[in-house]
Amino acid sequence: MEGRKALRRRIRIWLVVFIIGLVLSGLTAFPLTTEIRWADELLRSDASPLAGHLPGLAEWIGRVREGLEATDAKYPFLLYGTDWLAFAHLVIAVAFYGPFRDPVRNIWVVDFGIIACAGIIPLALVCGPIRGIPFYWQLLDMSFGVFGVMPLLVVRRMIKRLEAYELAA
Repeated sequence: MEGRKALRRRIRIWLVVFIIGLVLSGLTAFPLTTEIRWADELLRSDASPLAGHLPGLAEWIGRVREGLEATDAKYPFLLYGTDWLAFAHLVIAVAFYGPFRDPVRNIWVVDFGIIACAGIIPLALVCGPIRGIPFYWQLLDMSFGVFGVMPLLVVRRMIKRLEAYELAA
C-alpha cells in the first residue's frame, strides 16, 4: 500500500514539474517584444561577455527584435498568433490535471505529450529553414521536445508500475 502511495506522489511531482514548464513557456509567449528587447539589451551591454563570444546570437536576437518591433508597430494583430500559442500551452497544461488526478486512467494524456514532444523535432527541421531560422536556434527549439519528453517518459514508466500495483491488488 505504501509503495503505491509513494509512486503516486512521485508521479504527481514529475507532472507538476512538467505543468510548470508548460505554464512558464506559455506565459513567456505573451510579452515577446519586451522579452526580446531585454535579451538584445543584455547581449549588447558592456557587461555581457556573450556578444563577443557569440556574435551570431547577438546578431540574430537583434534581427528578431527589429522584426518584432516593426510588426508590433505596424501590424500588431500578427502577434495575436503568439497569444494563441501561449493559450495553447496553458490549455495543454490543464490537460495534465487528468493524469495528476488519476494517472492510470489518463495515461493517454502523457502519451499525447510524448507524441507532441517528438513532433517538435520535425517541425523545427522543416519549418525552421522555410522561415529563415538559424540552425542553432532550431536546435534550441528542438531541445524543448527533448527535455519535455524526459519527465513524461519517467512518468509513463511509473504509471505502468502503478497500474501493475493496482491490477495485483
